[in-house]
Amino acid sequence: MKTMYIIMSAVLLLSNTVVQGQKYFTRSGKISFFSDAPMEKIEAHNQQGTAVVDFGSGAMEFAVLIKSFQFEKALMQEHFNENYLESDKYPKSSFKGQVVDYRAIDLKKDGTYKSRIKGTLTIKNVSKEVETEATFTVSKGNLTAKTSFSVAVADYNIEIPKLVAEKIAKNVLIKADIALNPMAQ
Repeated sequence: MKTMYIIMSAVLLLSNTVVQGQKYFTRSGKISFFSDAPMEKIEAHNQQGTAVVDFGSGAMEFAVLIKSFQFEKALMQEHFNENYLESDKYPKSSFKGQVVDYRAIDLKKDGTYKSRIKGTLTIKNVSKEVETEATFTVSKGNLTAKTSFSVAVADYNIEIPKLVAEKIAKNVLIKADIALNPMAQ
């Protein structure tokens, strides 16, 4: 009987590890940013973000190619890539961090789960700590994650010429909306 108890305990432990240790992945994460300055509103979208979230450890990573951001006006996109983000020199931005309360997210139960996200955001090879709230939604076996936070462009060595300083906000709102799929183990 003791042997059966040990076997059953091991099976339950392993099955919980598999569910909670599940990695989720996407290559089509949506990220956008908004600059809301008095003279002009600037908005760009990117639907090619790559993300991995490991619900066994809470580790997460997100990366996006800078040139994949799309603007309403071609000239804005050109200035963004050539002058501000220097995308030939710094082709990607990344976030590497942790889903703080990852154990509270039940991947087997439909629902909405709030969690803190902590980690390092790197833009133009400048890395800064970021902490914000994220919402994870489990629905019919699908998982989405959403978050938004503000960054100061000066913190990432993004220089705004005085000539256009009134058109670009000092702080930019970044939003992420990611549909994640289970990763084959």
